[in-house]
Amino acid sequence: MIDVTLANFEAEVVAASMTTPVLIDFWAPWCGPCKSLGPILEKVEVAYAGRFKLVKIDSDQEQQLGAAFGIRSIPTCILMMNGQPVDGFAGALTEGKVKEFLDKHLPPAEEQPEEQELQLEEESTDPAAILEKLQHAVATDPADHNARFDYVKLLLTLGHEDDAKVAFAPVISQTSVVRRFDSLKRWMDAIDFVAINALGESASAGFDAKIAANKRDFEARFDKARWLMTQQHWTEALDELLEILMRDKSWNEELARKTYIAVLDIMETPKPKVADGQIPPEDPTVATYRRRLSSVILS
Repeated sequence: MIDVTLANFEAEVVAASMTTPVLIDFWAPWCGPCKSLGPILEKVEVAYAGRFKLVKIDSDQEQQLGAAFGIRSIPTCILMMNGQPVDGFAGALTEGKVKEFLDKHLPPAEEQPEEQELQLEEESTDPAAILEKLQHAVATDPADHNARFDYVKLLLTLGHEDDAKVAFAPVISQTSVVRRFDSLKRWMDAIDFVAINALGESASAGFDAKIAANKRDFEARFDKARWLMTQQHWTEALDELLEILMRDKSWNEELARKTYIAVLDIMETPKPKVADGQIPPEDPTVATYRRRLSSVILS
């Protein structure tokens, strides 16, 4: 749990919510229900083991933040995801109701058995063998979002777009609540865009000509980024999206930012196993581009 003020709001809430959902608890020292809700929220944060981040804002001390969120009574909790408020509740809920609220929005906990994780790491690195394992994992447990994400991602990586769409179909309705599914959908949309417009390997020159003529031709930059995604040139796609964000953060309902986050999700590789209590290392390229996004968003 972190105490947030206007000074650290951008870093601890907006930037942090780009990678982990952030639950804001607006409270005050004199508020009786706040004293009941506070310990419940802290208990749930521990139980959810990193699935969301809890921050507290003293509404008396930070009236500007309270006004920005339209807080009329306390306690009030607001859930932030990808830099935006997505839902909230007022009043001192029970622990069960708090979990029910969070479960509507948070990706499910990773529940893969340790033995299965070890098998994926230690056994064959042959794509066909990995694909077979992931296909079996999805068939065995259709609710295993991690296995399905990895399965669809590998199918797309190998160019099996039709199989990927079939595997993705059962969860397509969950793209609004499971961010990594939304990321896969954006990749598949890019593939469809390139196919419909018959954009071959020479398409880059056409986009570059438009951009050279007008640095603020965001449509051309975004289309080029989508074309680069289909070529799996991930960092180049991120660079193009970053050019848009540096000039207009909210362009086209934040389409560039949302697509940027999607590419980061796709680029991430499964975390290696580490000893209990240690934080698994982040891919250095992904970490660099996360920092660049935060720098632009906060500038």
